[in-house]
Amino acid sequence: MKIGTQLEALQRKIGYTFKNPALLHESLLHPSYFQDHPDETRNNQRLEFLGDAVLDLILSEELFHLFPDEREGVLTKHRAVLAKGNYLGKLARDLGLENALLMSRSEMNLGGNKRSSSLEDAFEALVGAIYLDSDLPTARRVVLAWYGDIAETLQGTELIANPKGRLQELVQPTLGNDALSYRISREGGEPHARFFEVELYLQDELLATGTGRSKKEAEEKAALQALAHWTKQKKSV
Repeated sequence: MKIGTQLEALQRKIGYTFKNPALLHESLLHPSYFQDHPDETRNNQRLEFLGDAVLDLILSEELFHLFPDEREGVLTKHRAVLAKGNYLGKLARDLGLENALLMSRSEMNLGGNKRSSSLEDAFEALVGAIYLDSDLPTARRVVLAWYGDIAETLQGTELIANPKGRLQELVQPTLGNDALSYRISREGGEPHARFFEVELYLQDELLATGTGRSKKEAEEKAALQALAHWTKQKKSV
C-alpha cells in the first residue's frame, strides 16, 4: 500500500514508521467512513480493542516500576487517569490524529474528528497497529515517548482531579483515616455570590487554607495547597 504525504507526516509526528502502512490506515478508519466508501469493509474498532489491552499493559508495567511503594488501588487510579477519558483525547490531539482521521463527510461536518470519543478510539487503535507492526518492546518505547514524564503528568492531572483523595492516601498509612479535618473558618456574601474559607488541619496542625464558592471548592483548594507544600518538602529531603 502506497502511503500519502499526510500519513508520512503523521509517522514522523508519532515517531514510528510502519512496515505495513495498511495497519496505520486501518487505525484511522472511523466506522462512519463506510457511508461514503462502501468498498471499505474495515474500520478501527478491532485495532482499538487490541490497543486498549496493550496500552493497559504498558502503563501498568511502567507504573509498577515508577511507584514501588504504592498499593494496587493507587496504581489502578493512576492508570485510569492515563488510559481513559480526556487525557487520551489530549494525547491524540498532540499527535495530530484529529487531522488524520478518516470518516464520512457528514460526521466530519458535525465535528466528529474533534470529538474526544473518536480521538480516544483512534489513539488506542494506533497503539494496537504499532504493536502488530512491530513487537511489545517497540510499542512500549513509542507509547511512553508520547506520555513523557508520567510522574509529572500525574501530579498535574490526578491531583487536580481529586486533591482531597490523594492527600488522604498520603496521610492514612501512618496517621490513620481521621488525621485530616476541614473546618469552615469564614463564610459570607450575597445568596448569588457566596464564599467559603476553609482551614485544613493535620491532627492539630494547620496545614493550609482555601477559599471557594462552595465548601467543596474551598476544601479542594486547601488540599491542593497542602499537596504542593508536601511535594516541596519531599524534594528538599
